[in-house]
Amino acid sequence: MKLFNKILIANRSEIAVRIIKSAKKLGIKTVSIYSEVDTDSLHINLADEAYCIGKIDLNETYLNIDKIIAVAKKSNCDAIHPGYGFLSENPLFVKACEKAGITFIGPSSDTLEIMGNKIKAREFIKSINVPINEGITGDTKELLKASKTIPFPLLIKAAAGGGGKGMRIVHNDNELVESIESTQREAKSYFGDETVFIEKYIEEPRHIEVQIIGDNFGNVIHLFERECSIQRRYQKIIEEAPSPTLTDKVRKEMCNSAVKIAEKIKYNNAGTIEFLVDKDLNYYFLEMNTRIQVEHPVTELTTGVDIVKEQILIAAGNKLSLEQKNINQNGHAIECRVYAEDPATNFLPSPGKMLLYKEPKGKNIRIDTGIDKNTEIKSFFDPMISKLIVWGEDRNQAIKLMSDALKDYIIHGIKTNIAYLIKVINHKIFIKNNISTKFCDEYTETIINDINKDKKNTPSYIPTIALLLYKLNTNSSNTATNLDYNVWKIIGYWRDIMSANIELEEKSFEIKINSISKKFYEFEISEEKFNCNLISIDDNGKCKFIINENYYVSYISEDEKGNSFVNINDIIFKVKRTDILSDDSTSPISAENLGEDGNKIKSPMPGKIIKINVKKNEKVKKGEVLLVIESMKMENNIESRIDGTVKEIKVSLNDMVTSEQELLKLE
Repeated sequence: MKLFNKILIANRSEIAVRIIKSAKKLGIKTVSIYSEVDTDSLHINLADEAYCIGKIDLNETYLNIDKIIAVAKKSNCDAIHPGYGFLSENPLFVKACEKAGITFIGPSSDTLEIMGNKIKAREFIKSINVPINEGITGDTKELLKASKTIPFPLLIKAAAGGGGKGMRIVHNDNELVESIESTQREAKSYFGDETVFIEKYIEEPRHIEVQIIGDNFGNVIHLFERECSIQRRYQKIIEEAPSPTLTDKVRKEMCNSAVKIAEKIKYNNAGTIEFLVDKDLNYYFLEMNTRIQVEHPVTELTTGVDIVKEQILIAAGNKLSLEQKNINQNGHAIECRVYAEDPATNFLPSPGKMLLYKEPKGKNIRIDTGIDKNTEIKSFFDPMISKLIVWGEDRNQAIKLMSDALKDYIIHGIKTNIAYLIKVINHKIFIKNNISTKFCDEYTETIINDINKDKKNTPSYIPTIALLLYKLNTNSSNTATNLDYNVWKIIGYWRDIMSANIELEEKSFEIKINSISKKFYEFEISEEKFNCNLISIDDNGKCKFIINENYYVSYISEDEKGNSFVNINDIIFKVKRTDILSDDSTSPISAENLGEDGNKIKSPMPGKIIKINVKKNEKVKKGEVLLVIESMKMENNIESRIDGTVKEIKVSLNDMVTSEQELLKLE
């Protein structure tokens, strides 16, 4: 068996960690690259060597071909694995590797030029008679003219795109120009290529893809399909294998079409053929991803194939060791992507510092992530924190296991989509598999309402008592004011009746502590008494207790300003002791108002100013987009909530801004 000596991973975070693990199994040394903002990332520590290649800007770091090749040469690497995104589908990068005498772990540059570019791929698919949806190409002027020939809605896509990046649905002429320009900017930023094309948008489709692997000797197999229909912002958030939608007949036809495409193109590594499937199970080629996919773990769990390992072995010059007749689907796997974002505000990115990070553990649970502790989620990259993957003997078992695992995934300090994912995975429409790619568009509002209803219906005494039990029995310290927060040192030892003032989600309570006997307490709130038994508290903030014979488990964390966060039944409550002085002048901004404070427009997140739509003294209308901020690789419109006039603009194009930074003033 041929093997590389050392591999450079031209990527970051969870996929870099994933590649390192497979390389280590093969006994291959690894080299990581990183930007200055990634200095605490897990992939740096796991690799045998790591090199910083720049500060923040992607063009200076993870998209900089010259720097990456230079590091590979310096560290004597004989191969480079690109992961997904960034340079993974860039033929110029492959050619640079070839010129440097370094093996690219992926398909050839010729293949990438055809299949890595969505426009060329479409032309190729037409030539081999695989079903495909009609589309048009050209510059902005040509696209505007040609768009008249296809009825709305239209889908604008980046030619070099993938991973849900560089996509816009357009419903009328008024949206077309801005959508084309916005997609071009995103494509340029993330893929280094601003070329886009337009195709007819198939309404309510299924998104189903087939994993294929080919070698350099003409052998191609498939590893069956994945269902990826649950998407937000045109990016997948839940994937499963096998697809619960397909019949055996359609499954066989789709997989055979995928293999046909790979054989015709002489494909020589791991790749994915993506299809749209309509309500009648007609399928249409969507695109080919000439790289490892984010959702590859569900295929690995159902087929037992280490796809990254196969990628490495094929690139090293080995024949495909797998035969189609020996590949079977076993059981059912589901993957949920855990994001730093707020589903209640159109999935607005939520970068920031974590206060508590706890992963679920157990049989048939897998987590692919780039972190292993509390960390800061940066605004410069995609907001994905991790991928949570489970395997069950059937779909129902996998759904139950995923639901339980999500409930045991605790992240405090930033907004995440965990509560949203729990609702989706338990939604009757998902369980019955009556879904389409429009699921999130159709059901997010009711899901958010249900989450808010659950929070409202949770008795306020539960998180309140949980916090007091935690404070009565721990010695947490406030780094901002250097105060010891043990409640005994604040209210005194062995008093017969003690009291504490608590603010819970902006509601205030006075709680009396009438009697204490080590593990047994009596709390009085609004003249109602609660008998409590503290069972245990661990170093991770996990608190087990009983209130009036009802058993509860909570996770509690505290920031440096005295704000506490309490998990109860998958809901996070913000709780604060108001009888303790603390500096709360810099509390995190709420993303719910998009940063508007009176006539001052503030940034709801850290990010980069990529477009300013207004000028000083210009009149604006309520709802008008004033400027656009790019954060976590997403464009976020900052809108005016009033009719007014622009009095002052405090930022310039390409400025990096922080949360709460004032952007402009209206009057």
